[in-house]
Amino acid sequence: MRNASLAQGWYRDPYGLHDDRYFSQGRPTKLVRDGKRESYDEPPDRPLPWADLVPAEQPGGEAADGSDLLRVDRPSGRYDHDKALNEVFGMSW
Repeated sequence: MRNASLAQGWYRDPYGLHDDRYFSQGRPTKLVRDGKRESYDEPPDRPLPWADLVPAEQPGGEAADGSDLLRVDRPSGRYDHDKALNEVFGMSW
């Protein structure tokens, strides 16, 4: 696997057992996805196939780069650096 060391997030399952498999710090995890259904299945006890990982698309065609995730402290999903400093230090700009 040529790009596995950089893998973080959802990728097409290189083992071909499921649609997608979640990678963390370059390692395949037991978190898998088939369509919109997520479940657990330990990766096989064999080396990854020698091919580039293919990033997976989110069900429904959304991006899989985390841009669809919202911050807990920012329900709108928008980060405002000045506002964050103000909240932490009680300053006004």
